[in-house]
Amino acid sequence: MTAHKLANREEWLAARQELLDEEKELTRQSDELARRRRELPWVRLEQDYSFETEQGTKTLAELFDGRSQLIVYHFMFGPDWDEGCPSCSSIADSFDGSIVHLQNHDVAFVAVSRAPLDKLLAYRERMGWSFPWASSHGSEFNFDFGVSFTPEQQASGADYNFRRVGPDGGMPVEEMPGMSAFALTDGAVHHTYSAYARGLDGLWGAYQWLDRAPLGRNEADGPNWMRRHDQYEAVTAPA
Repeated sequence: MTAHKLANREEWLAARQELLDEEKELTRQSDELARRRRELPWVRLEQDYSFETEQGTKTLAELFDGRSQLIVYHFMFGPDWDEGCPSCSSIADSFDGSIVHLQNHDVAFVAVSRAPLDKLLAYRERMGWSFPWASSHGSEFNFDFGVSFTPEQQASGADYNFRRVGPDGGMPVEEMPGMSAFALTDGAVHHTYSAYARGLDGLWGAYQWLDRAPLGRNEADGPNWMRRHDQYEAVTAPA
C-alpha cells in the first residue's frame, strides 16, 4: 500500500460529503444519458443473419427467444483462436447472474463470436459458464457491427467505436469488443444501440468494484492486466 494523505474522521467526512455531491451529479447525468439512449432512432435491418447455437441454426430474430428486446455481447474469440479474450472473459464472469433478471424484463441475452460453436461451448465449459453463446462463423454479422476486421482493414484502417482508426494507433486488430441492442417489432429486427471500447466499462462488474477500492483498478501491469479467472496465481492470505 502506497503512502497516502491522512485525516481525522471529521476531515474525512467533509471530503466525502463534497465527493458525494459530485457523485450525485454524475448519477443524474447517467440517468439523462440512459434516457437519451432510449430515444435514439432505430434502424430496421434488411439483412438476415444466421447463427449456430446449441439448438441449431437460428436467425437474429430467433435469438430473441420470444422476447421483444435482445442484447448481444460481441465476445472476442476469432475462428483460429484456442481460447477467448481475457478481458471479455472477465466481463463474462458476471453474465450468468444477470441473465435471469434480463429475461424477466423482456430482454434476451446472447454472446456472439466468430469462432466455431464447438470451440465456444468447450471454452464455456472450461470457464464454468452457462449463458447462451452463438457462433456467427461464416456470417457478416461481426463485420457489419464493427467488431471484426479483415487483414486488409487491419493494414489500412477501419471504423471502430464510431471513428476511423489506423494501424499506427494500434487498432483495429482481428477482433474487438462491443455490445449491441436490438428490438423486434411486427417481425422486423431493429438495431437500437451499440457501444465499444471504454463504452463497455459500465458493464464490467469487476471494474465497478475496483473503482471503489483504495487503489482503484491498479493497472500497473498495463492494459492487459486482467486474466481469465482460472489463470490467476493462487491468492493466499498474508501470514
